[in-house]
Amino acid sequence: MPHPAGAGTCHKPTAPVPQSIGTAPLVTVTHITEKLAALRERVARAAIAAGRDPASVTIVAVSKTHTPAAIAAARGAGQLDFAENYLQEAEAKITQLADDLRWHFIGTLQSNKTRGIAGRFHWVQSVTGVRLAERLSQQRPYYAGELQICLQLAPEPADGRGGVAAAELPALAAAVAGMPRLRLRGLLFMPHAGLAADALRNEMRRARLAFDTLRAAGHPLDTLSMGISGDLEIAIAEGSTMVRVGTALFGERPPAEAD
Repeated sequence: MPHPAGAGTCHKPTAPVPQSIGTAPLVTVTHITEKLAALRERVARAAIAAGRDPASVTIVAVSKTHTPAAIAAARGAGQLDFAENYLQEAEAKITQLADDLRWHFIGTLQSNKTRGIAGRFHWVQSVTGVRLAERLSQQRPYYAGELQICLQLAPEPADGRGGVAAAELPALAAAVAGMPRLRLRGLLFMPHAGLAADALRNEMRRARLAFDTLRAAGHPLDTLSMGISGDLEIAIAEGSTMVRVGTALFGERPPAEAD
């Protein structure tokens, strides 16, 4: 679905944005606004080429290692969905920035971080096991609304990125779907890196098949989170409803600090 649901919040104004952002001196508010417009155009062209409504694809801006000012600039251009990999880095940004943003956690889940993630994020896209999902369910604040959940599908063969084998998805989906304060929305898929276009397309088709199989089993899924800056056209052609884009919007990442 094009409009991700999240916890209800009270809104506050977006803070003023400086005209020079981050560590790269040429990155400006105007630069990010232009990049976002170009990114939206790419997504729209890919969707139309696939016979789909451009509004059926949500752009999630991957903001890890980028500054709050860069995020605020993207917000000023209308971008609302942002993704982070590390809780500690994200907490500072979430505290500082406008309340109308929707935050997606896409990093590796750790049991000692689930409470903070359950309390601060609207989406968790990287659920890989029942125990972690149970912790998110138990630790989601009652006032925050349902936490939107994607299960992370592993590539085949697994490459150390984590994820759940396709054969294990039905049992995990059934368990998560029954947990209070969680809403199962779909799948996150990260294919192997460096694939040729045909191989990449085949991996993404396998993810779409896993998604469709869960839907056919009765799960009302609406989100296939698949595709990044370099391959979003293929991902959209293969059915992605959510692309996670960092470099095409913010440029190359500055060095990350450990969480």
